[in-house]
Amino acid sequence: MLNKKNIILVAIGVLLLVVGFVCLASGPAENPISLTVAPLILTLAYVVVIPLGILFGGKKQDK
Repeated sequence: MLNKKNIILVAIGVLLLVVGFVCLASGPAENPISLTVAPLILTLAYVVVIPLGILFGGKKQDK
């Protein structure tokens, strides 16, 4: 079951994806932001933040 922390982490991941794709689309192909910053942001979002949001387990509550 997803809790508030999971939703926040996935939302941060989606926000990083949007920022990464905007950076990727900016300027000409030789732009340093398009070549270095955007791939780093996208990799961080896809490999670290979104999987953490999906796999992060909170405390289990006993009924």
